[in-house]
Amino acid sequence: MPTPHGPGGRSPARLQGRATWLVSRAHARAFGLLNAGFEAHGDGLRGYHYRLLAALEEWGPASQAEVGRSTGIDRSDVTAVLTDLEARGLVVRSVDPANKRRKIVTITERGAARLLELDEVVDGVQREFLAPLTAAQRRQFLDLVALLAGKR
Repeated sequence: MPTPHGPGGRSPARLQGRATWLVSRAHARAFGLLNAGFEAHGDGLRGYHYRLLAALEEWGPASQAEVGRSTGIDRSDVTAVLTDLEARGLVVRSVDPANKRRKIVTITERGAARLLELDEVVDGVQREFLAPLTAAQRRQFLDLVALLAGKR
């Protein structure tokens, strides 16, 4: 008789065919791969760092509050991550001349270069995560997940 809580990360049968459960398991795997990829890079940067650098590079300078809203990162987390990025010379914060209480964040040349390095890390993680799928399945998977995420 199998043990109910045996090894192998099994899940109860009633969960195995449920989309929400499967998506949460895929998320856990993706999150683990991404963290391992960033950790292997060795400079202590993580997903939040990458997301903020990508937003600043793509959308240009913005207030801390705008960066937080546009990336979906909590305000307190944005402040801590930006402090870390600024200490590394990857972003600069300056006072907004139109509102002295607001800080404008800008990615530096060094930050843009680091973002390109992190793109390689993230690209490798994407390849590893999607490796079980054929090219056609990858395209279909991405289309379906984007649809479920409300992005199409």
